[in-house]
Amino acid sequence: MDRLFYIGVSAALFAAFAFSLNFVVPFIIGDYSTFDFALIRHVVSGLVGIYILFSEKRVVRHLTLRNCLQAIWLAFIGYVGYFLTVTGAAVFAGPVIAPAFLGLVPIVLMVIGNQRQGSLPWRSLMAPLALVLAGLILVNGTAFTAQGLNSVESLWVGVPLALAAVGLWVWFALTNQAALAARPEMPSGVWSALILVGGGVLMLAFYPVGAAMDLFQLPALGFGWNAAGNLYVWGASFALLATAGGVRAWNIASRSLPVALAAQLIVSETAFGVIGGLIVHARWPTPMEVAGVVVLIAGVVLSVRIFYARQFAPVRTLLAQE
Repeated sequence: MDRLFYIGVSAALFAAFAFSLNFVVPFIIGDYSTFDFALIRHVVSGLVGIYILFSEKRVVRHLTLRNCLQAIWLAFIGYVGYFLTVTGAAVFAGPVIAPAFLGLVPIVLMVIGNQRQGSLPWRSLMAPLALVLAGLILVNGTAFTAQGLNSVESLWVGVPLALAAVGLWVWFALTNQAALAARPEMPSGVWSALILVGGGVLMLAFYPVGAAMDLFQLPALGFGWNAAGNLYVWGASFALLATAGGVRAWNIASRSLPVALAAQLIVSETAFGVIGGLIVHARWPTPMEVAGVVVLIAGVVLSVRIFYARQFAPVRTLLAQE
């Protein structure tokens, strides 16, 4: 039981890191659009999913119409939709303000998750929640100052996109955990693969529509390696790490941890996102940002300790007495 708990914690932290990479995408793809990047990323991820499905034994019994449709829906909510809204928020609202709004995700998830599952008494969550809130305020303290607004293209577009990303991720996390709970016989790898394939199918289906709307730059800039090689390398790398790795890690965490704890762990996405933004813009963090990251980490560590003590320590004590 201890091992399963720590596997879940590690998986949630890795998923947070993987998802935070979305914040730096707009700043590494040159003249290509985020839609070009999403196409390459999700098609490669879909191919990875197909490989996983073919490598699993007795996978056919899981490939029902209901499972496939549910996986495509989850891919639309949590991966294609979330990716496009969060990268759009980074483009229009800048690499600091976008992570600031995404910091709302763990708060909303923790409240809804604990309300649904009753994992812990509310008084036990007050201390880690207070640390998380304080950390978010410190990390994002400069986001709306004159300095923080220098990289903002349009708050009127960026902020609604960031709020949409919050809603999509909360919706995905709750729906995905419910779907996994309703399918105890479904291997996590197969479920992750179905979602990956769903994301690839959705992006391929969207491409003709997006191309007609001039959302893709590939037709104009070229599909050849000389022109698009950088896009292919970054897209494939993110597909393997952020999408395929993130999906698998989050599904493992969803099966191993209560929603309220997973939500507290995913708050580290904000810290990773801010660090990535600082690297992209080649500057050192301010003392306030450093303090915010430290406080966020303290909140995450305290959450893990509280959940472990409340749910697993009594079991170990009972086993020791026997």
